[in-house]
Amino acid sequence: MLALVLLVSCVALFLISTTADAAVIKQGSSGETVRKIQTKLKNWGYYTGSVDGIFGSKTLAAVKYFQRKNGLVVDGIVGTKTAAAMGISLSSSSGGTGSGTTSNSNLYLLACCIYGEARGESYTGKVAIAAVVLNRVKSSSFPNTISGVIYQPGAFTAVSDGQINLGTNDECIRAAQDALNGWDPTYGCIYYYNPQTATNQWIRSRPIVVTIGKHVFCT
Repeated sequence: MLALVLLVSCVALFLISTTADAAVIKQGSSGETVRKIQTKLKNWGYYTGSVDGIFGSKTLAAVKYFQRKNGLVVDGIVGTKTAAAMGISLSSSSGGTGSGTTSNSNLYLLACCIYGEARGESYTGKVAIAAVVLNRVKSSSFPNTISGVIYQPGAFTAVSDGQINLGTNDECIRAAQDALNGWDPTYGCIYYYNPQTATNQWIRSRPIVVTIGKHVFCT
């Protein structure tokens, strides 16, 4: 009986430890914990970017710099040891907004789509691309998830030519977050195209709502 109790206790401790270790902050994360990390790194001279609560490339570089200077594993991920060195407590819900890891994954994927489709566009133009993705999620004519919309066959050039895998940058992450927060410069559009390169006559027949940069947005 004593052996069984000890076994159960060990399993419970292992599960608690595993859960704690699973809480990490990395590129694509957002929220108050990221803001705390940025504030500390900025105060210590590791970080020169804005304290916006979004873990982008500048925050990644700052975390790696901090890890290198403090003898930690240089992976750019704020896990248990790096967080302890910063004096920050991590929990299973750290670094996320909404539904935690799922929200972070959606934010990063949306930002990658923006980077692949519109990295040369204005900030508003970047938000507009993300807004189209989110408008499709709401539409019964498209998949009801961000990943489903983005990876729908033939839907986005960035997926077809592999640019979705190039990663993203801070501005695209901010643009994705603004779109997720409700900014829609397209006024509900579910399509867009570049009139200089588009050859599909059907897309050109759609009612135009607004033109932002090189893209025409339509319903």
